[in-house]
Amino acid sequence: MLRFPLMLASLLLFCFASAQAAVTVSFYSHDFGDRFPHAFIVMKGTLDATGAAVDANYGFTAVSVSPAILFGSVKGKVESSKPDYIAKSDRQFDVVVDDATYARILAKVAEWRDRKQPSYSLNRRNCVHFVMELAEVAGLKVNRRSRLFKKPKSFLQEVRALNPELR
Repeated sequence: MLRFPLMLASLLLFCFASAQAAVTVSFYSHDFGDRFPHAFIVMKGTLDATGAAVDANYGFTAVSVSPAILFGSVKGKVESSKPDYIAKSDRQFDVVVDDATYARILAKVAEWRDRKQPSYSLNRRNCVHFVMELAEVAGLKVNRRSRLFKKPKSFLQEVRALNPELR
């Protein structure tokens, strides 16, 4: 008789724990200044399959920010920002993703990290292009013909407008 309540309690605990496991991907912008990237993501949560904690962030920027970025492609890198930079940035919206989508986001980050150099182009492959592709992987609609690829905050606001469920 005692067995049934224990099994029921274990099942409920498992279901509750599973329901709580998720990874939230937050899309950020940072107004122009002397630090980069200006658009990036922050991922926090727990993986369903393993229970592993997720706490990571990724952005894409030029290895060396100089006038050379105005004239063509330069070396690029995926980097993580420090907590103070994130705290001074603007979170535009969040998306909760499952484990499979989280894995696809990490694969897309790795694809950008491992690109042949020079990989950064102000007009074709900047931080906004990077977060646009991550938004697509997360299942969001984006405007690939946007005129806002040099305006991180405005671009992310455009993505939010294209995805009414984010409001």
